[in-house]
Amino acid sequence: MQNVLIVGAGAGGSIILDLLQNLEFMNVKAIIDTNEHAPGIKRAKQLGIAYGADWNSYLTDNLHIIFDVSGNKTVFAELLKARPAQTVLIPGSVANLLVSLLKENGTYITRIHAEMHKQRMIFDSIEEGMIGINAEGNVDFFNKSAAKMTGVSIEEAIGRPVTAVIPTTELPNVFKSGKVELNRELVLGNGLKIVTSRFPLFDSDGRKVGAFAVFKDITGVVALAEEITDLNNVKTMLEAIIHSSDDAISVVDDKGYGILVNPAYTRITGLSKDEVIGKPANADINEGESIHMKVLQSKKPVRGVNMRIGENNREVIVNVAPIIVDQQMRGSVGVIHDITEMRSLMKELDQARTIIRELESTYTFDDIFGGSPDMEISIEQAKLAAKSAVPVLLRGEIGTGKELFAHAIHSSSERRFNKFIRVNCATMQSDALESELFGLEPDVSQNNYAEVVQGLFEQSEQGTLFLDEVAELPYAVQKRLLTYLQNGMICRNGGKQSIKLSVRIIAATSKNLEKAMHNGTFNEELYYVLSRITIHIAPLRSRKKDIPLIVGHLLVKLNQEFGMTIEKITVQAQERLKQYDWPGNVRELENVLSRAMIYMESGEVVIGLEDVVKSLSSRENKIDKQLLPEKSTLTSIMDDYEKTILETALAENDGNKSLTASRLGISLRSLYYKLEKFNLV
Repeated sequence: MQNVLIVGAGAGGSIILDLLQNLEFMNVKAIIDTNEHAPGIKRAKQLGIAYGADWNSYLTDNLHIIFDVSGNKTVFAELLKARPAQTVLIPGSVANLLVSLLKENGTYITRIHAEMHKQRMIFDSIEEGMIGINAEGNVDFFNKSAAKMTGVSIEEAIGRPVTAVIPTTELPNVFKSGKVELNRELVLGNGLKIVTSRFPLFDSDGRKVGAFAVFKDITGVVALAEEITDLNNVKTMLEAIIHSSDDAISVVDDKGYGILVNPAYTRITGLSKDEVIGKPANADINEGESIHMKVLQSKKPVRGVNMRIGENNREVIVNVAPIIVDQQMRGSVGVIHDITEMRSLMKELDQARTIIRELESTYTFDDIFGGSPDMEISIEQAKLAAKSAVPVLLRGEIGTGKELFAHAIHSSSERRFNKFIRVNCATMQSDALESELFGLEPDVSQNNYAEVVQGLFEQSEQGTLFLDEVAELPYAVQKRLLTYLQNGMICRNGGKQSIKLSVRIIAATSKNLEKAMHNGTFNEELYYVLSRITIHIAPLRSRKKDIPLIVGHLLVKLNQEFGMTIEKITVQAQERLKQYDWPGNVRELENVLSRAMIYMESGEVVIGLEDVVKSLSSRENKIDKQLLPEKSTLTSIMDDYEKTILETALAENDGNKSLTASRLGISLRSLYYKLEKFNLV
């Protein structure tokens, strides 16, 4: 239970009070306002919640959250200073945003519930009786038609043994055998004659979880059949039944050519009757294989297949069963359930969650995965570092996650509501780096009327400046950085006036700073200032037991990026990953998983050993085949490689310069410099 204090009882405070009252895990301790006639105070009186004009007496250790919707900056500053250390203070702007997001989330949930209710209404409106049992043989699904035919109400049936509801049922036997039974006649206890089809139910892992039966009262049909001998009239009646279904139905003959579709089929697929009748069964498929053809070949029903069909590219679930008459295959019938709208609602909900995630700043310590002792020590050190403003030095190989640690430290610090700016010191041109960092003032003596350019230090005011690969800073820039760390002052390039700033410095390096210091390429005094808090991040090869945990996190991320639904990776595949030494660390692991997912066949949801082997093999072969070109200097090789990277990045971003610069972690100015250098403009 989270204890909450609301400061400000105006319209915003009143809305938040009503929202929190509907959340079981939220307990509003009191609402505060100097205006005793404020709407929130009146509402608190009605609800029996404490209220008053002074919030100091409510700042206790068991207070978890404070919503400041007073609109007064002074009140916010006082609350920030007086609140207990563990209490979260949410400003009015964020509170109002949360209110709108909660309302929007509630709208999505309401729509989903409405869709579920709609599906239940469909089941209850179907003339066929439907009954389902669980593994224990107890009824867990029962529609209105079943209740009407059996004379047992839904409330009486749910949870009871199925034999107590329908004594003559064969559903328990179907569950035990795992075999489908189609079109079996049965007489109910009340004398009603029915025809029923029974199906075992399996979960995604192939385990039997229950059984399901669909049955129809044929008492009237038998009586009618005795009176009607005209087969055309019977056919007309059957077609009328099919046409009245809200689900799309398609029927093909034993050769796989369409012979019947209903209006719901045309509505869902966008294909007319003439475009399907007499055409091959795959005429309506946009993605996936024809289930009709699979059923005709296997003579077995296929259920629960996800596909995209028709001109509207609708996402559907398809159930297809064979039509067998006198033990001969006569064709197959498919029932198509449209799930496009449900998928759309789920996607919108995921997008809402993503928006909330972005509003909550960047990565946090919850995004760092690893249970090895080395990683646990690094995380604890980083959490301690987040509580101070002392510079932090992150050390580790390329790809170990230094930037992730930097984000987490910032997100857990008092500066989390301000900017986090990353600078890749290794990719920026040295002549432009000083201006990028410290800013630029125009030369007045040259009659230059250009505006002052703020550097990254000024843009990071009250926030965090992350200097990645700090060992690559030119020596002159190192001295200016040291000056700032010593007195908190910077001076723009071309300027004379010092500027006082409050910027948290987090530096990272994959280089040996001690060696660089010995060689005279890294400032010794800067080394000792940055090293006051040093966090070593272990390479992946020394903590391979973390690989399954990291892989699980990466699959979620890559599924979102690729639009895939990979569920897991096999134990054998994980063991193969553990055998590799990972010179590129977590970044290389993500790259290998990406290729494995790309190699997978459409519809596969599990990464197997062969997928990982294929991905690792292509990478290892690529490394083995990298031979040094003849008569090439290091500079020329690096230039060729840099040009290739620039061309690839431009192609990935369709030539967009801003996106390309962001993808490479360099400034737009530096990108244009490199494009001109390699004649890529």
